[in-house]
Amino acid sequence: MGKSGLTARAAMESDRTGGPPAKGILRDYFETIVVCVVFVIFSRAFVFQQSKIPTGSMEDTLLIGDYIMVNRFAYAPAPTGLERALLPVRGIHRHDIIVFKYPEEPEVDYIKRVVALPGETVEIRSGVVSVDGQPLREEFLLPKYQDSGNDWGPATVPADSFFVMGDHRNNSKDSRYWGFVPRHFVKGRAFVIWWSYEEDRDDWTKTGTDRVWSIASKFRHFFTKTRWSRCLTLIR
Repeated sequence: MGKSGLTARAAMESDRTGGPPAKGILRDYFETIVVCVVFVIFSRAFVFQQSKIPTGSMEDTLLIGDYIMVNRFAYAPAPTGLERALLPVRGIHRHDIIVFKYPEEPEVDYIKRVVALPGETVEIRSGVVSVDGQPLREEFLLPKYQDSGNDWGPATVPADSFFVMGDHRNNSKDSRYWGFVPRHFVKGRAFVIWWSYEEDRDDWTKTGTDRVWSIASKFRHFFTKTRWSRCLTLIR
């Protein structure tokens, strides 16, 4: 039988089985998996970062056990007007919640809210934050978390830096204690809570066997301790 006869026979067999040969199906699956893996790796490296809230410094905006997604592309440089018009990027605004390298330990990530921008003068008196002499409207701040005992400033934010604070002012180690956040330390903007779980306050300190038991507990109590009303909610 000639080559053309073999080709015709293969086509007839393909028609009778109703689909491509098994090798073609396996190749399609493999290519799909590779594309998905590349997309996930690219997204984690350049666009999104997953983080967990370990402490109560951002209560009640973010709670211990909130698992969040961070948009690492939101503040990407866009030097030209065309890039700024076409790409979903922008500058850092007041009241953005940002993830950044902790200035005293750059290998550790912190999350706080931007209060003052470069060149602005910030001052705190009796718990009221003023920027350039004007009191800020902080509707997200609950009265029970307002720190009215410690005054701070006035001080001017250096160029390419930011003054940040936690929403739980009585329980937040922030710019009042260690200074300003350099722009190049900012990793991205927190934008969504994708899962929320009622964790113990000391869960983030557990290691070894205790850490394994903590993970196992999440599987056991997934349905009863998940805060469903907070899942997939935007961070404001």
